[in-house]
Amino acid sequence: MLKQVLFKTILSIITLPIVIGCNNPEENKMSDQTNIIFLHHSTGKRIWRGDVSKIASTLGFNGDVSKWFDNYNKSNNKNFKISETNFPKESPYGWKNYPYDYYNIWVKNAGNKPFNEEPTLEILTAKYDVIIFKHCFPVSNIKPNESTADINSELKTLDNYKLQYNALKEKMLQFPDSKFIIWTPTAQVERKTNKEEAERANEFSEWVKTEWDVKGDNIYLWDFRELQVEGGLYFKDEYADSPNDSHPNERFSHSIVPLFSKRVVDIIEGRGDSSSLTGK
Repeated sequence: MLKQVLFKTILSIITLPIVIGCNNPEENKMSDQTNIIFLHHSTGKRIWRGDVSKIASTLGFNGDVSKWFDNYNKSNNKNFKISETNFPKESPYGWKNYPYDYYNIWVKNAGNKPFNEEPTLEILTAKYDVIIFKHCFPVSNIKPNESTADINSELKTLDNYKLQYNALKEKMLQFPDSKFIIWTPTAQVERKTNKEEAERANEFSEWVKTEWDVKGDNIYLWDFRELQVEGGLYFKDEYADSPNDSHPNERFSHSIVPLFSKRVVDIIEGRGDSSSLTGK
């Protein structure tokens, strides 16, 4: 009898922490990880790093976005895990991430198998809760419309962009449990475009914000373009690498990391339709 009592006592002591651990609401809350993927090329990489140098980033030091999310998680008892990758890769698909390319990979060639080694939305949504994507700045070199719009054309025109964006929206709505965040079209510095192209790019951006994007669905915007142009037509020279280079410089990149990160968090936490598109 004494042995049985001792055995039960020891067993209760051993299992007590396990029971407490399994019912600890804070631990359960932290286990609810939100997985975020940021798909980008060089401009996105600049924002990801902020003012952390390319060399430091290559050596494994966290960029500004990672550090911002680490601090937010610690301060707010959250578990938002954000990662980044080039999309599409330079090979075999090619270094192109314009409206046609997202349409080509995610709509035209949708399915459970990669297309040219690039993940489709079926693959991405199975792994990530939030998918962020953008275009490189040549997206703003928009040419005049042709007589007929063609969804399968790589030609950068307003009509083609709108067809491709509408197809992308229809596709993203098929994944209601995932959230999608699209950057407004990245701007060019004045020397790398012309007034007509820049006006078309602004027109496309306004269409995306006022007509294409609607409240209440799983698709959201970050208005990167407005932060670049501040009401104008061109990426401001003082924010760019140089008047001949439309990449954001380290100072500008660092300054807007909190706006980008806050916008992502606002969307995850249910404020995507009520908070500022720029993150301010």
